[in-house]
Amino acid sequence: MHAQAEPKLFQPSELSDLRLANRIVMAPLTRARATPGTDAPNDLMVEYYRQRAGAGLIVTEASQISQQGQGYIHTPGIYTQEQARGWRRITDAVHEAGGKIVIQLWHVGRISHFSLQPGGGAPVAPSALKAKSRIFIAEGFTEPSEPRALETEEIPGIVADYAHAAGLAREAGFDGVEIHAANGYLLDQFQKDGTNHRADAYGGAIENRCRLTLEVVDAIAKVLPSNRIGIRLSPASPANDISDSNPQALFDYLVRELDARKLAYIHVIEGATQGARDHAPFDYAALRKAFHGAYIANNSYDRELAIQAIETGAADMIAFGRHFIANPDLVERLRRGAPLNPPDVNTFYGGGSEGYTDYPTLAA
Repeated sequence: MHAQAEPKLFQPSELSDLRLANRIVMAPLTRARATPGTDAPNDLMVEYYRQRAGAGLIVTEASQISQQGQGYIHTPGIYTQEQARGWRRITDAVHEAGGKIVIQLWHVGRISHFSLQPGGGAPVAPSALKAKSRIFIAEGFTEPSEPRALETEEIPGIVADYAHAAGLAREAGFDGVEIHAANGYLLDQFQKDGTNHRADAYGGAIENRCRLTLEVVDAIAKVLPSNRIGIRLSPASPANDISDSNPQALFDYLVRELDARKLAYIHVIEGATQGARDHAPFDYAALRKAFHGAYIANNSYDRELAIQAIETGAADMIAFGRHFIANPDLVERLRRGAPLNPPDVNTFYGGGSEGYTDYPTLAA
């Protein structure tokens, strides 16, 4: 009798030149526990990521590339030396535990509040359109503030902020970076015509709306090898009040351009973020086919669906979000088909170790 081979999901894998322990990715998860005042990572965050180093790849929580890029209180940054030093302790801990880790680079655009902005100014966006959304600030949950449209001459400064953050990420020992171009944040706001009403080189035609994202990719590729760069996309998600009149054409174009730049991976939210996978008709397989790097699939995957997607070649890796919040040993639980701890929604954002580093492992 032959022993049944372990599903590919749990077998070692390669991502460009990185050797990964399995094909399970820890998705970026905003937890809002950075150090007040500096937004630098701290001891508690070191422990949190160390516990989850069994993932083949960890993508950190979204980390703002500048104060202007911040949209929620106590999210970590990657634009000061102090923040980079904090992250270095996290990358060292994950590497010591045998894991790999990339940092997600973030600019929220209009999904912010004047209380978080430099000088208490207005958040910036492609166009001055207020989002129907929710953010959390010192006083609790609230609506984003009225944004202002970026001047054309301000845009190179934002591109430079991304490159600066990527340089700090390299110093901090990350295995790469993931550009956050999803979920209705700044790059997604430029990409989609529901939020981009510009008449300059960054608005109108699909090529113009994708210009900023591709300029960011090109700037980061001067700092890091292209095979250490990934990008997150959410073609059909309405997250943060975003929409596009023809997402298939938009993302077919964008992914072809990303493929030409030989990125390590695209990380695709299939369907509505944290919602229905079939939220809107979209051909994700077309993106998979057009891109020759790795395709990381995300959104409401369970063990069975994840194993199936890898075995059939629909995806190269599967990202899990909420399951990783409550299950530091998620890979082991999925491998065994063991029950999962349920997450405590009340401790998702902010606070201390409760609902953060105190979830039990199977061994416990």
